[in-house]
Amino acid sequence: MDRSIDFRSDTVTRPTPAMREAMVNATVGDDVMREDPSINLLEERTAKLFGKEAALFTPSGTMANLLAIASQTVPGDELLTHRDSHVYYYEAAGYAAVAGCSIRFVSDAGAPKPGLLTPEALQQAIRPKDDHFPTPRLVTFENTHNRGGGVVWPLELLRATADAAHDRGLKVHIDGSRVWNAAVALGVDLATIARPGDTLSACFSKGLGCPVGSILLGTKETIDRARHRRKMLGGGMRQAGVLAAAALHALDHHLGRLAEDHRRARTLAESLVECSAFAMDPTAVETNLVYVPIAAEAVALGHDAVFWEQRLREAGILCYAEGNDRIRLVT
Repeated sequence: MDRSIDFRSDTVTRPTPAMREAMVNATVGDDVMREDPSINLLEERTAKLFGKEAALFTPSGTMANLLAIASQTVPGDELLTHRDSHVYYYEAAGYAAVAGCSIRFVSDAGAPKPGLLTPEALQQAIRPKDDHFPTPRLVTFENTHNRGGGVVWPLELLRATADAAHDRGLKVHIDGSRVWNAAVALGVDLATIARPGDTLSACFSKGLGCPVGSILLGTKETIDRARHRRKMLGGGMRQAGVLAAAALHALDHHLGRLAEDHRRARTLAESLVECSAFAMDPTAVETNLVYVPIAAEAVALGHDAVFWEQRLREAGILCYAEGNDRIRLVT
């Protein structure tokens, strides 16, 4: 296969020539010494964009999430999240191995979309104060929600569920790896989505097309703790302004392209409706993730998700099998 169309993830993006030029021309310094002008500018700019006191550049979204957890909990605390959250499903149990937290799942029963939480479900999951139980300390929301189908949290639900957490003394971390997509889908600014969270992470290396990097946002006190833990985990970088320059370029030039990604995802979903092997509902596609359910009849015949992943690869189309009965395509 000489050429392929790669729908596996928005992480397979590559820097544009203009982004590469920005990286080449970046002004750099030692970021561990807080002397990299490009990183300092990126952190200041994103803090303002998201309406937070401070920001911290990290090598990955996984590290940003882990730092958010470790900076707002102590070992033995309990982390609450949905069982399909990226923090639980895809981040190598860092919440336990590094932050020392146990985990408790919050059901999405009663929520309008998969993977989202309601105030009622959260209240039900929060343990009472008792010497037998771990202390519930932090809840994570994912916006957009990957395994939920790239769905966006309705703002009122986001605010209400965060309020419920705060009323019970919990902190709220928003895993906003694709928060840029959520803001575009809702037609609101980034600060509006970030406001209910004590911390928020956002990724530059997905839809914005950067090669590396994420940002963690929160209060100055929390970000100071996160900076110390970033160093502990080996995430302190030196002349990493070349990476920050890519992110700054993306903020200036790539945010406007996300609406086009969403349009293409919906067009792709609509084109799959006529395929009898799939049970595609295009209205379920809200952003740039297209989760394609495999019809039960097709799965029964052995034409499951892995079958379709292989068949599409043979045709030059790359995607991911998600479990047995759906494939994921990302624009």
